[in-house]
Amino acid sequence: MKQHANTTEKKRLPAAFRAAFPFTVPVLAGYLFLGLGFGVLMNVAGFSPLWPFLMSILIYGGAMQYIAVGLLTAKFDPLAVLLVSLMVQARHIFYGIAMLDRYNGTGARKYYLIDAMTDETFSVNYTATIPEGVDARDFYFAVSLMDHCYWIAGSTLGGVLGSFLPFSTEGLDFVMTAMFVVILLNQLMHEKKHWVPLIGVGASVVALLVFGAESFLLPAMGLILALLLGFKKPLERKGDLV
Repeated sequence: MKQHANTTEKKRLPAAFRAAFPFTVPVLAGYLFLGLGFGVLMNVAGFSPLWPFLMSILIYGGAMQYIAVGLLTAKFDPLAVLLVSLMVQARHIFYGIAMLDRYNGTGARKYYLIDAMTDETFSVNYTATIPEGVDARDFYFAVSLMDHCYWIAGSTLGGVLGSFLPFSTEGLDFVMTAMFVVILLNQLMHEKKHWVPLIGVGASVVALLVFGAESFLLPAMGLILALLLGFKKPLERKGDLV
């Protein structure tokens, strides 16, 4: 029985990867460019291509990896690194809450799915209509693994090419901001009601006004989390949360 189950899974996975690939094509284009920029920045900062390769495997956090370039070249301050990492990656708390039901029952792959849940991977897995006959768990895994490979390839390629193609890196640090705007627009296009984005924007504006631009991120995240948890049931009844 166990051997039969393994054989069935081996047959399912290729079908899941074929079904998931078209959904990841925009991520492929974005990650190759974004990863390329990160790899080039690492090279300009004096690091070999091995660094962006390993960081993309182990850290796999686009915005955090861009920020890490400066942190690695600055004075060693582990507390500052910890706080910055928490502030930048705190948004994944909300991704995790949204994906609790979808990732339930994924077995040992759940740990990788959690680790590989970037902004873009979350967007695809949350909004995609899974083709008929494709197991949802395999689909989520396929999207996560392919996106991860795209990022590794882009950042490693950037680290290698940065040594041979010197050019100005001005503006490269803005690509992550642009990507977040695209993700937000994509979510707005897929959702009929926009109470959740409005809560996020409203809470962020309030935190910005109260705490200032330098320290509003964590309070904003905490306020968003509190509001979403407080209004979870009313939003679910209205169909604004899936």
